[in-house]
Amino acid sequence: MIKDTMKTSLKSLLSLDPLFEFWEQHLLPDCSRMASMYADLKDQIDKKPDLKGTIPDMRVLHEHHHILRPLMSVIFPSSTFEKDIAGAVTPFFAKPFFTTPKFHELFIENQQFLKGKMKEDQDVEIGEHRLLRVYFLILDRIYGIRQGLDTPMVRVVPDNKSGLDKYYRMTPDFQFIKVKTAGEARELSESEITDIIDNITDIEVLKKYIDLKNFEFHGFGVIRAIDVTQSEVISLLEKVLIDQNSIFSSDGIMKLEKLVRTLFHNAEINISIGASKSDRIMIVKSDCSSKIHCLFSNSFHVSREDIKNSVWDKAISQDSVIRIADLKKIPNPCTLEKQAVAAGVRSLLLAPLIYQGETIGCLELFTGKPYDLGAVDSMLLKQIAPIFSVALKRGLDEMDKSVQGIIKEKCTAVHPSVEWRFEKAAFSHMERLRQGAVSEMEPIIFKNVIPFFGQSDVRGSSLERNRGIQKDLIKQLNLAHRIMELGAEQRPWPLLKEYTYRIENMIKEISVSVNSGDEGRIFNFLNKEVELTFDELMNSGSSVMQAIENYRDAIDPVAGVIYEKRKDYEQSVSTLNETLSRYLDQEDNKIQESFPHYFEKKQTDGVDYMMYIGQSMMKEGKLSDFHIRNLTLWQIQMAAGLAIETEKIKSRLKVPLNITHLILINHKPLSIRFRYDEKRFDVDGAYDIRQEIIKSRLDKAVVMGSGERLTQPDKIALVYTNPEEESEIMEHISFLSGLGYLNDDLEHLDLDDMPEVRGLKALRISINLKSRTNDNIIEMRAG
Repeated sequence: MIKDTMKTSLKSLLSLDPLFEFWEQHLLPDCSRMASMYADLKDQIDKKPDLKGTIPDMRVLHEHHHILRPLMSVIFPSSTFEKDIAGAVTPFFAKPFFTTPKFHELFIENQQFLKGKMKEDQDVEIGEHRLLRVYFLILDRIYGIRQGLDTPMVRVVPDNKSGLDKYYRMTPDFQFIKVKTAGEARELSESEITDIIDNITDIEVLKKYIDLKNFEFHGFGVIRAIDVTQSEVISLLEKVLIDQNSIFSSDGIMKLEKLVRTLFHNAEINISIGASKSDRIMIVKSDCSSKIHCLFSNSFHVSREDIKNSVWDKAISQDSVIRIADLKKIPNPCTLEKQAVAAGVRSLLLAPLIYQGETIGCLELFTGKPYDLGAVDSMLLKQIAPIFSVALKRGLDEMDKSVQGIIKEKCTAVHPSVEWRFEKAAFSHMERLRQGAVSEMEPIIFKNVIPFFGQSDVRGSSLERNRGIQKDLIKQLNLAHRIMELGAEQRPWPLLKEYTYRIENMIKEISVSVNSGDEGRIFNFLNKEVELTFDELMNSGSSVMQAIENYRDAIDPVAGVIYEKRKDYEQSVSTLNETLSRYLDQEDNKIQESFPHYFEKKQTDGVDYMMYIGQSMMKEGKLSDFHIRNLTLWQIQMAAGLAIETEKIKSRLKVPLNITHLILINHKPLSIRFRYDEKRFDVDGAYDIRQEIIKSRLDKAVVMGSGERLTQPDKIALVYTNPEEESEIMEHISFLSGLGYLNDDLEHLDLDDMPEVRGLKALRISINLKSRTNDNIIEMRAG
């Protein structure tokens, strides 16, 4: 449609007259030498009348090139003629009639303009853009409405030698085009001018006011081109790398590789991206066959050990580009480097991919020719490496989501100290699935770890809970009894007297003790029998009605029963648990800085916690006896802190609660295994199960020969099995007593044997509840 409009409506007439005028008006008055030169040319032009006015056939200009060349020197200077990329063309139809050698080489093929194609992301289609320029020139020259006439366009042209794309910004120059009207130009009203300006890029609006058949374009246009390959390709790389699939599929890598070849103007370049993750390197290349858009799946993997001491290892370990002129000539090549040479790799550029100060991978450019990549290429690679870093980071983040998805599915959340081991297992699982094998998560076992166990429990929690149940039931029964008594006075119904009798017996029974089935039995009786009489009794007088309202007002709307004392108890336990748990987390966060360890806790009526520390649980670093002793001291200090924190909140508890503190000291190494079915760690092996048996029995432990419970309110009980542990505990107790945490009432105790548990000993000492832990903070960080 646009092309048809241009052909049928546009009168484009080639003419040199605007050039003659330029010479005569701008050059001759100021320069005698130019005047002399033009006088000679004018003589020749006067003898060639076909060079004046409209030139219908461009062949005339070719025949008189000896005249045209000096005339055009004011547009195409001789000093830059050989290197400039510029040409003179017919108005708007852009048929070239005079060009620089470079312009002819790049854009003209078989005397037709132009080779190549416009860049894909140009704002408008090229034909539309050209037609807009026609309208804009009319508006400028005839109506004085100036618009951007020289908006550059980018043209993509394949290089004649390499076949690689080159990008050129094409800037038009309309200086030598004159716009003439065929008759009187139509006058435009103010409203029409406003409409045109408001819709300046809408060809249909412009067409409504401007008829191209009424205008002629005499002269010629000039097009100048500049090589913008580098900036354009870098911009395209940024856009391509925004795409999630750009480095996660073979198609994406091939597209990137094509752009990199264009940028470096080297058709032999290949690229690969190595992503560093934990103890492995994931390498993505254009020959990866996977179509899955995932960094993990679309790469082949090597261990970090495989690249040790290689040029790739050096690239990941430093922050500058490494250039290897000839890989075959490096001294003492490692196995991987020899393999690369055997595969045809000779010239190499390696750039570390760094994101927020962390090296996450390596970008590699290589060819099969020695000395093919030079120092300038190194500088260019350094320039583009950051955009690859961002894309790779996004890929690693996506892969981490996949890994975390497997961990959450198979293991739920895991403690940060051992997350590295679960990630490694998940990676291996993904690797097997990638290779098409049937796979399950591998067993995760940590051997030779030291356990640390402690608990802070509510003493007599079952008794306190039963007391709450007892008081609530008695209150509800008394309210029901009052209704039955008053109702029987107004209604001579024998069943009311029976209910009264049964209620009195229930009150007597539960006033002595509450058994496990009493709560359900009484609830069913009241709910399914007694309360069914209330509607019948509502008309039995105001006293009965008031008694029923009192009963209903006392009932908890959620529980359906009176829930006052039980609620007080549960709120008190909840407040206590929150305090204990918060303090425990706070203190563990501090000691984690000293030495990472596995930590888990659970809340019941109080808090239990379990910790494991061992060399096998460490991704890096070394475990020493110091850290084991450090954690033992921390446990005792923390138990004192828990007691003091409890003392601070006792006044806020509606039900008074007493807390006991117990620590099991056992420095014998054991093995733990993650149970995928239960989503938790458990000891592994028949021998190590003894630790779990002792833990399960300790809350019932009794001092030998006395019948007294080992755990007592506001005291720490430390259970152990061998003299070495006792000696260490005594040193810690002496230290903490000196700081004022503990009182001077240490007890040495033997414990009664329990099922499958014999020979346990304990130390017990009371806590100085008046001490303030924040006044005597012990720095637990190791040097």
